[in-house]
Amino acid sequence: MATNITERLVGAPVGASFSRSVDHVSRFLGLSVGNLYILAAACTLYEVISRYVFHAPTQWVFEVVMVLCAFAWMMSAGFVTLQKRHIGITVLYLMAPERARWWLDLFAMVVGVFALYMLASDTLVRAMESIDLTERGGTAWNSPLPLLVKTVLFSGLFLYLCQLLVNLSRHFQTKFFQVMVLAVLALLCGRLLIQILAHYGQPGGMWVNLQDYLFERSSAFFDQFRVDRDAVGIATISMVIVAALLLLMMTGMPLGIVTLIISVCCAIAFYGLQGMYLVSTNAVDLLEKYPLVAVPFFVLMASILERAGIAQDLFDAMSIFAGGLRGGVALQTTIVAVILAAMSGVMGGEIVMLGLVALPQMLRLGYDRKLTIGLICAAGALATLIPPSIVMIVYGLSANVGIGDLFTAGFVPGLMLATFYVSYVLIRCNLNPSLAPTAAEIAEKTGTEAKLGRHQIAAVGMCIALITCVMGSIYGGITSVTEAAAVGVFGAIAVAAVRFKFNYALLRDCLANTMAVVGTIIWLILGAVAFVGLYNLIGGSEFMRELIKGAGLGALGTIFVMMAILVILGTFMEWIAIIFITVPVFAPVVRDLAPELGMTPEWAAVWFGILFVMNIQIYFLSPPFGPACFWLKSVAPKDITLQEIFISVIPFIFLQITGMLLVMFIPQIALWLPQALN
Repeated sequence: MATNITERLVGAPVGASFSRSVDHVSRFLGLSVGNLYILAAACTLYEVISRYVFHAPTQWVFEVVMVLCAFAWMMSAGFVTLQKRHIGITVLYLMAPERARWWLDLFAMVVGVFALYMLASDTLVRAMESIDLTERGGTAWNSPLPLLVKTVLFSGLFLYLCQLLVNLSRHFQTKFFQVMVLAVLALLCGRLLIQILAHYGQPGGMWVNLQDYLFERSSAFFDQFRVDRDAVGIATISMVIVAALLLLMMTGMPLGIVTLIISVCCAIAFYGLQGMYLVSTNAVDLLEKYPLVAVPFFVLMASILERAGIAQDLFDAMSIFAGGLRGGVALQTTIVAVILAAMSGVMGGEIVMLGLVALPQMLRLGYDRKLTIGLICAAGALATLIPPSIVMIVYGLSANVGIGDLFTAGFVPGLMLATFYVSYVLIRCNLNPSLAPTAAEIAEKTGTEAKLGRHQIAAVGMCIALITCVMGSIYGGITSVTEAAAVGVFGAIAVAAVRFKFNYALLRDCLANTMAVVGTIIWLILGAVAFVGLYNLIGGSEFMRELIKGAGLGALGTIFVMMAILVILGTFMEWIAIIFITVPVFAPVVRDLAPELGMTPEWAAVWFGILFVMNIQIYFLSPPFGPACFWLKSVAPKDITLQEIFISVIPFIFLQITGMLLVMFIPQIALWLPQALN
């Protein structure tokens, strides 16, 4: 009888058919919503043209763009989960035996299901209440932005939950457990349906009574785990939370789920079931942060330029300009890295590009292996510091600092580090000529001379002009960061067209890549924002601030302690998690210390942001978990070992530390340009 229930007439299991249906929905929505990014960029470009050309600023673009991007962020959840693209710390996880990894994956998915359901359940209530009120934003256009955002948030959570449960069913080999997991999915869907029917039902009706009964029983169950904050003490609570974060991160669990489950548990422990409102409110607030829209625009711009072959054109152009300088290819690699950093803002993609384009050529031309490897890792990491840096955008959102000021402040330190790298390489090459040949020696050895076609020269010129316009509009205060990023998207399309590379297939692939990259980031940010908001509410950030300030180390001593904490966290934690865990605590302390530092609170926060980003840049290279080293290894020749990469980057780490110390003791290195422009 059970077999008849679980099989179709044709003999295929119902569970398998349903799972494939969920997969198709996730894949279709994920690839479809990527197109919303180009539509959002077009709307933003229209606003810029309307404001500056026709002197008629719009009233609708901001809200339309926010809804489009929120929909793209949330509806990509199923695709990202299907492809298992969520970010986690997997170094220790990969060292575990296969059987242990199976149990860790099972634990991660079960925890994720619980966290997502709890948040989806509360978000559903908020969405229905918003629909009842036809909640509006109160802006000049007065669109129902809050209503749409809350509805989209629930939809994304529900899709994420369904796909995660489907993945969980596949995790089991036994059909009984697969069916049980799908039964759990049906049960959770039924519970959400009861909430909907009760919300729109008549008082005293069956669904209302059932909902009240289930809510009371759930509240009574969770009340058993209530914690008295005053009795336990914020110090103990903080230590328990930190221990739980570290423990969960070491399992390889997606970082978004780690922070989300901690948020859910804290909300229930301190406020009961009603505390879930605090978590969902923080999540909704994230989807209304307009500066975050710049992230997909910059990722899309970089993806278009990369796939159009601009990196290769830049490299060829620089090889011509390098002349007879010994180590000239290393110089041109650094210059290309600076330009690519200004094109992308995403370090991983830049290192992969340099690893594919520059590394084989430098090795083929006879450059020293360790010098080449170290330079590519260090130069590629400049995308962290040189605007438009995604790290800066996330820091600015977390510290409530102007992203334009951060971009301007990061420009000079970024060029300073690039100069350090070039100087180090050129000095070593001239002291030891065997480390690098001259351009003439290269031409004699290869028998070829680099040349650029007319369309390639035009593409390079347009690319540099595009970067100048995008960054110049931000520095000059002409456009916001988000608007400049949108202009950059269409500028990248124009460059690709001049390069004869632009077509539908390229745009489709770039939009899909943007959807996947941003989809992984947004869920990590969402979990981190929910966690930080709740931790601040229970007094955690105030406790940490008083703890740091009470150490009596003085202004610079306190900054050194903060930098040391970041170094420690960087050995096992992703940068985005570090930002959301530390910045809400550190930034207010830095503002309080501003008079001792001889700055205003606003500029102190900007200066600390540059130090923070430079510290993150060091973490990207530092063994044993330096992501830049792993990214280069993924595209390097097989004879280049990870150990060799770690050894090669050590001199450049010292250069990075030197640069950070200079900015720490001479703040005007970072601040003079933004202050002059202001």
